[in-house]
Amino acid sequence: MSRSSPLPSSTVESNPSDEAQGPNAGRGPGRRSRRSLGIRVAAVARWLHIYLSMFGLASVLFFSVTGLTLNHPDWFFANVEHLEKAEGSLDRSWLHDPESAAADEAEDQVDQLRVVEYLRQEHDVRGALTEFYVDEYECFVTFKGPGYAADAQIDRETGEYFLTESTLGLVAVLNDLHKGRDTGPAWSVAIDVSAVVLTVVSLSGLLLLFYLKLRRNPGLVVAVVGGVVIVAVVLLGVP
Repeated sequence: MSRSSPLPSSTVESNPSDEAQGPNAGRGPGRRSRRSLGIRVAAVARWLHIYLSMFGLASVLFFSVTGLTLNHPDWFFANVEHLEKAEGSLDRSWLHDPESAAADEAEDQVDQLRVVEYLRQEHDVRGALTEFYVDEYECFVTFKGPGYAADAQIDRETGEYFLTESTLGLVAVLNDLHKGRDTGPAWSVAIDVSAVVLTVVSLSGLLLLFYLKLRRNPGLVVAVVGGVVIVAVVLLGVP
């Protein structure tokens, strides 16, 4: 009875040397994790750059255009001023409060809230109250807003006042918004948010550049040249 030869096994033992020569040869866990981290960083940077750019598009456009109008106000007639003058009389009791007649400070004897509200209602004065100065004989009240100013001089003895309002055009209003002058705390926060958004957009764009092998070096060269030009203008062109 002849002995039959054993059938070939369907299971082939793997050779460690063959695995080392596979497509992942030389790529250890550390290298794969670094590559995965780089892909995630690039994806986050791209997301921030695209959507923050869209979110900050209005602010970029606004500060770009108003930068031009601010630098050349004469081109856009930003300095055209319209003056209005008015006069009237206040209740003298508001300027000499009997309950505060014995106060050491003159300003403590003036009902400032009533004076301010009367001027707003009677003459449609706008802007924020920036100064209310009181001395023994007169009061000086100042309101300011973007492209707007109003000054009232009040005689404490007679209650008579003279009001002067100065109004500039739309371009002057936009210029004051650009500078954040007399715009209030809400607009100040808006400027801060815009600055943060534009900073993140710029940094995320720079970060993305490092993932573009063909454009990395030319892009960095252009960025450095632009920075050098700005510094040179500041050092050589600004008196």
